[in-house]
Amino acid sequence: MTNLYDLLEKIKQKPGMYIGSPNINNLLMFLCGYQYACEAMELPESEQEMEFAQFQPWLQAKFGVNTSASWARIILLYSSDEIDAFKNFFDLLSEFRNQQHDSETIKKESLSLKV
Repeated sequence: MTNLYDLLEKIKQKPGMYIGSPNINNLLMFLCGYQYACEAMELPESEQEMEFAQFQPWLQAKFGVNTSASWARIILLYSSDEIDAFKNFFDLLSEFRNQQHDSETIKKESLSLKV
């Protein structure tokens, strides 16, 4: 099975093949279906899926909002339309992943210094 971030990259490259038109709500609904299918098949949650679960809280902190609205709605609020929000999602996801990677590197380096 394709991992989550590889799947998202495929969607970014060819959205029409996966979600129809490239808009943020189609992407959200696709990912909700993906999550439901994984749960229905009782697949264990992958590291990438666990990491992606932190995208919403990260996004709220980045924009200084406290809301129960989905990450898609938060991004849409700061975008000109749904297509722009689709593009912004991938920019924000890249920023999120880079920060996650940087914080993991710092943790590993500090652990190696303690040994």
